[in-house]
Amino acid sequence: MNTPVFILDDSVKDPDTELWFAEPSGFTALPFGSLLPEPGSPTADELRAVVAPFLESAPSEMARQQFIAQFAAGQQLLGVLREVGTVHCSIGLHRDDVEEGRTSSGQTLLSLFTLSWRDTAVAPRGVTAARAVAVKEGHTHIECVELPCGPATFSESVRAPSVDSGLPQLGLLQVHAHLPHPDCKRLVVLTLSTTAVARRDQYRAILQQIAETVSFDDPLVPGTSEAS
Repeated sequence: MNTPVFILDDSVKDPDTELWFAEPSGFTALPFGSLLPEPGSPTADELRAVVAPFLESAPSEMARQQFIAQFAAGQQLLGVLREVGTVHCSIGLHRDDVEEGRTSSGQTLLSLFTLSWRDTAVAPRGVTAARAVAVKEGHTHIECVELPCGPATFSESVRAPSVDSGLPQLGLLQVHAHLPHPDCKRLVVLTLSTTAVARRDQYRAILQQIAETVSFDDPLVPGTSEAS
């Protein structure tokens, strides 16, 4: 059996880090700080320098304006996610290689992974984990588990955009993991979203794989252990 290989992000050494986790291959993190810089900051200048070559290479002014509009829309979406407590976001890109009837479609599957913090009433961690799914309408496949970082609950839901939204009428599968923090005052919510509803078993397994790596103690410090 091969030993897993982990690539460490620079954030692993951030003194303000409160949670550590690992993502499987196929996920690319979106840099919140770089894409949503403070106006007039050095980071904002760096972003303009990075985007400039794309604007200069645009074949026409119309194409340039379309790029700017799409980029701004992406920033707006990330801004909304940050406002609701999201601190990490990754795009998943995988090839559909699940065999069905001896064939595989081989199409590209997209997903979105987010990690968000939620404040909660003070309570034992097991109670907080159970409450997290008890108040969720339309959630199915609810499961209570004990992870290395403590108690957690998993659930999933399928949503559809409103008819007047202008979005493609595709079901959106969202798989969630709720992991209470040892301080018993908040929890972290891991969510994996995809329109590949038929691959729910595979995406459920991916999210559980990520959740199992979560640690509220620095795993790089010898002798650390999760609080009970």
